[in-house]
Amino acid sequence: MRSYRPKQLERAVLILKFIIMTTLPKYKQYLKINGDDVWSYSTLVARRRGDDLLQLGYWSMTSQKHINYVAKHFNLNLIKF
Repeated sequence: MRSYRPKQLERAVLILKFIIMTTLPKYKQYLKINGDDVWSYSTLVARRRGDDLLQLGYWSMTSQKHINYVAKHFNLNLIKF
């Protein structure tokens, strides 16, 4: 069995939470995560790729807050196109 350092284990747990979690503690009603996709209201606004969160365009102030919150919550690098 492979042993992990605490930081690696913490990162692995966050990634698993991202994959299986559908709502987050904040913005429970309008922010959803489905697999690697981040949904704000009913719009796909970002997608996780490894340690990055790829923002899929320019969005309203509220959707941008959702994207920033997900990036910070999971300690991901936000990449805007």
